[in-house]
Amino acid sequence: MQRTPSDISKFLNQKVWAVIGVSENHSKFGYKIYIQLKNKGYSVYAVNPRLNSIQGAPCVPTLSALAIKPDAINVVVPSQITEQIIQECIDLGIKRVWMQPGSESTKAISNGESHRVADL
Repeated sequence: MQRTPSDISKFLNQKVWAVIGVSENHSKFGYKIYIQLKNKGYSVYAVNPRLNSIQGAPCVPTLSALAIKPDAINVVVPSQITEQIIQECIDLGIKRVWMQPGSESTKAISNGESHRVADL
């Protein structure tokens, strides 16, 4: 599905984000996205089952472990994991998912679209 600049703008207007696949490695996209969102003033939560914290902020193993429901999530994980993340989003009622290149899969996109989860 082709997204318009208006779609992207609405997506980026969400104030509370979770980055799935956040990394401590400064050269990885999970780190760069997390830091960029924080620097732009978003409330950002880190999700990675292999980390306890990042930059002094707590990191949780799953979306379900977050104390709040984010408005949007950014996914930076292999496509097979994204498929699991989409199901978790459906279960939690999270409607906005930004799949980074390499994270998407036909199955994840199809499942998300059939449950009205917006993806970019």
